[in-house]
Amino acid sequence: MKNSVKKNEALMRLLGIMDELRVKCPWDREQTMLSLRGNTIEECFELTDAILYEDIANVKKELGDVLLHIVFYSRIAEETGDFDIADVANAISDKLIYRHPHVFGDVNVESATDVSRNWEELKQKEKDGNKTILSGVAKGMPALAKACRIQQKVAAVGFDWQQKEDVWDKVKEEIAEVEHEIKSKDQENLEKEFGDLLFSIVNAARLYGVNPDIALDRTNRKFIDRFTYLEEKTIKQGRSLHDMSLGEMDKYWEEAKKME
Repeated sequence: MKNSVKKNEALMRLLGIMDELRVKCPWDREQTMLSLRGNTIEECFELTDAILYEDIANVKKELGDVLLHIVFYSRIAEETGDFDIADVANAISDKLIYRHPHVFGDVNVESATDVSRNWEELKQKEKDGNKTILSGVAKGMPALAKACRIQQKVAAVGFDWQQKEDVWDKVKEEIAEVEHEIKSKDQENLEKEFGDLLFSIVNAARLYGVNPDIALDRTNRKFIDRFTYLEEKTIKQGRSLHDMSLGEMDKYWEEAKKME
């Protein structure tokens, strides 16, 4: 109970600060939902960075920034009479209760897969829910994350490989098609086949329990660390990367790998 009071007081404090900012601060007063959109996207990316780097202190900080934006949008909507923060909280609470009948009702489930399947079926039945399975996938989502989400959603309703090992035949098929288009020198079809290949690899990663977005991000970070080491070594020698041979670069690259 004491902890609940503490949480309520903290949230009420934030709401009070936002109310005051909208009245007294020229910058906050001028903001609209559209003007905040870009900052919101940036804050979400900063939060995901903190999560990927397992930086708990920054996870807390970035969650606060995201929460601020939720409060900000809700305050703007309250001014126009559309909704307020209570409506937002109640709407998500109602949704969670409705989509968890195995917790708040009498539905029985045996696994997380059952929960996902029920979740998608219930979304279809909601009054304002998604009309199709994939209509809820955000159009502006980064392509890699979108591919993963698409595959997760269709798999949740049974559209999936019966044996995960079978996905490798599809990957090999797509590689062969890419090689064919390279030989044909048809750039438009080559782009299409590369897209199909990437989609199949994302699917393989999902089937083997790997988040491809996280996996690629970690590889990006690893590459940056190695290349930065190479570059710093070059600078210390008073040289430019443009003047180095590939063999010289490889030497420092291998050094960087050994230091990991």
